[in-house]
Formats: sequence, structure tokens, C-alpha cells
Amino acid sequence: MEVLSSLFEQHFRTPMERAEPLQGMLGGSGRHIVRLFGNGITAIGIRHNVREENVAFIEFSRQFRRHGLPVPEIFCENLDQGAYLEEDLGDTTLFEFLSNNRSGAQIAAPVLDAYRTVVAWLPRFQIEAGKDLNYKVCYPRASFDRQSIAWDLNYFKYYFLRLAGIPFNEQALEDDFELLTSFLLSADHDYFLYRDFQSRNIMLREGKPFFIDYQGGRKGALQYDVASLLYDAKADLPQPLRQQLLDHYLETLFSFAGIRRDKFMEHYYAYVYIRIMQAMGAYGFRGFFERKAHFLQSVPYAIGNLQWLLQNTELPVRLPALMDALKSVVGSEKLRSLAPEVEKLVVRVFSFSYRQGIPRDESGNGGGFVFDCRGLQNPGREERFKTLTGRDAPVIEYLNREDAVHHFLSNAKSMVDASVGNYQDRGFTNLMVSFGCTGGQHRSVFMAEELAKHLRKGGVDVVLRHIGLESRPA
Repeated sequence: MEVLSSLFEQHFRTPMERAEPLQGMLGGSGRHIVRLFGNGITAIGIRHNVREENVAFIEFSRQFRRHGLPVPEIFCENLDQGAYLEEDLGDTTLFEFLSNNRSGAQIAAPVLDAYRTVVAWLPRFQIEAGKDLNYKVCYPRASFDRQSIAWDLNYFKYYFLRLAGIPFNEQALEDDFELLTSFLLSADHDYFLYRDFQSRNIMLREGKPFFIDYQGGRKGALQYDVASLLYDAKADLPQPLRQQLLDHYLETLFSFAGIRRDKFMEHYYAYVYIRIMQAMGAYGFRGFFERKAHFLQSVPYAIGNLQWLLQNTELPVRLPALMDALKSVVGSEKLRSLAPEVEKLVVRVFSFSYRQGIPRDESGNGGGFVFDCRGLQNPGREERFKTLTGRDAPVIEYLNREDAVHHFLSNAKSMVDASVGNYQDRGFTNLMVSFGCTGGQHRSVFMAEELAKHLRKGGVDVVLRHIGLESRPA
């Protein structure tokens, strides 16, 4: 944290006051992401120990901004220590916006508008900004070439098919992989390939999209990125919407480069297949191998996409061994039932009065975290706050003025976030967090509310109770 604090002060000419880990934004990348605060300014701090990825992200970001593309501004960096600061784009991803504004296949109009805007931006990355990009900084490969494709296909074979117990003939499957690779590379692949163009890597700020996580970008074919967005497993877009968005993308693409629809579509579904297989390899590696159970929640959605492809599309090349393996995946009841077996973690957050005692843990797991707020300034000592609680604006404003409150809350969030990530990875379903103060009315209530809000932003299920307030007279 020291290097991020130093970068913050160096760039903004003001000390960093506190840092807040961003729960749910680490994914499988290994990067540590925090929001930094100081003198009314916020920025995102990144720590990552792969220098090549950091260099690629920073250089690509500056290139994209020169072309007027909506990506975060890079404020400053210390590459020797694997750290940099970037613009704070808020907390709302396109995936979260979609999830909060849909009922099954019924998706709200503002979400549809956001998706249309997103696909219209994509050709500007691929063609306009990609023309003079420095592909020498790409990591781990400068292009989506034969080696890159082999890595993805073997990732799928060994970490998904093998670990899921799907039978296949090794040599026959390798022969099909070779044919598929040659076909994929017969498409024009002289464009920028974003690589992970999906709904969790698109932020919405004031309704406008901003794009992140393109550090794996390289030269490649146009079809890959739009396939990544439209067949993003847990986004689970209805097929008619996928077709509408593909049509809109192709219209925009034609205005940029005059790409013929038939030439694009000749290779499109092959790229849908390779993208789905790459994603399933990741689900298998994280879920089956690393035993991070929540990654397996995406498997049934990916299977649904495979089923649609098998029933509705036909590739120009014969791949019998691969198609047989994919049909076995689609026909596997075990794989289809993975999501219901993965129970979600529920974090139960309490505030309480030490006079009444620490809340009992009904789950039998021992009680979890207990944070003692009695060392903080007590609003209850002032007459004007006697009848108010930690949910009321005057008390919130009073506590927010105290640096000690922010340090306490930041430390509590950091500890709870670490356990939440660990519990999710291990498939645990219960975590209890309790905040206590003298009367269970002001400080503990404020802290419990703030933690609950923080966890919910990260997509965690939270049950919040204020024990001290429940026992007060109505």
C-alpha cells in the first residue's frame, strides 16, 4: 500500500487518507485493486507483479485515449514495484446493470441501449486505434496465432474435458484442433483483438460505457471480440438480442472498413466456439482444479450456448471428434446441475450493544468477526444525537468527519473482504460479522450499514440486523 500512497501524493499533491479494497473486482487476474481517497479525490490503485501486463495496459490505455476512446486515464506508475494509478470509473459494470434490470429474457430498454452503444464502440478499438498500436508490448503473444489458439484448445481439453470426465480420443481431437486452428487463421486477422471483451470489463458511468482489462490484447480477427460479448456465459443474452446486436455491430463495421457480411459470417461461429471453449477451460481450471466453486456457476450457461450452436449452426470444416466431445458436454446431467449445487455465501452483519452481549451464531460456525467500536468518538454523548441512530444523516455526517472512523472501517472491510473471497473459493455458505458499541445505537449501526453496502456492491448476499435497535421501544 505504501507505493500506491506515494503515487497518490505525488500525482495529486495531497496525502492519501484511506484505501478501500474493491471486492469482486479481482476475478482470475491476480491483480490487487483498491480505491484510494484523499482530499475529496478518488483514484484506482493497481498492484500486479507481471510487468509485461502492466506495460501493455498502460501503453494501450494511452493509445486508446489519443484516439478518443473511453478508457481510464493512467495518472502515474511505478513499474519497478508493479503499481499504477488510474481513473476511478465507479462501481457499475455492464453485467451488474444487466442483472439488476432484467426479468428472465425481458431486459429493460436502458440496458439494450447500453449494449448497442458498446458494440458500436468495438470497431473503433479493432480498426481505428489498432492501426498504429505498438504490438511489440503485447503479452504473452503479439497475435492470436497458432500458438495462442493451441493454448486455448489445450486449456479446454485438459482443464475442462479431462477434469469433467468427458471421454475423447486424444489423437482424433488433436487432428480436429489442427483443422479448426487452420480455419480460424484463414480469416483476416490484422486487427486489434481485445481478448476479454465481456460485460464485467465494461463500466457504466452516468450511463456511458468505459472499457477496461484489455492488457491481454493482441493482433487478431474481428469475430473474436463480438463473440466474447454476445456469448458471455452468465450474461445469458437471449438469442434474438444477440442477433440484433450482431447486426448493429456489422452495420458499424461496414461504415469503418467496408467489411462484407458474408466474409465475416464465414468464420464467425468458429470464433464463437473457440471463445466458449477458452472460457470453459478457465471455469474448469478455477473450479475443478483450484476448487473455487463459484466459477462453476457459469458452466450450465456455457452448455446452453453450446447446445444452441450444435443445433443451429454448421461449420465449413468437419470436426467429428470435437463435436462428439461437445455433444457429451451438452448431454451431461452432472455438468448441467453444477449451478444449483453451488450455494451462495451469505454474510450476516449485526450491530449490537455490549450491555446485551455479542449476538449468538445460529449457524454453528463459531461467530465470525467481532469489531469493538467503543474506541471511536461516541455521538451518543451529545444531546442532539440522543434519539437518532447510525442510520440517520446527522449521525452519519458526524462520524464521516472522523479520520479514526475511516481507518477503522477500511481495516474492517479489508479483513472481511479477504475472508469473503476465501469462503467463496472454498464453497462456504455462512460468514458472520458483528459490530458492537456501548448502546448499539450509533457507531455500531453506522459500521454495520457501511459494511453491508460495501459487500452488496461486490455482489455478496447480505443479511443485516441491528440487535440494539430491535430492542428499543417503538
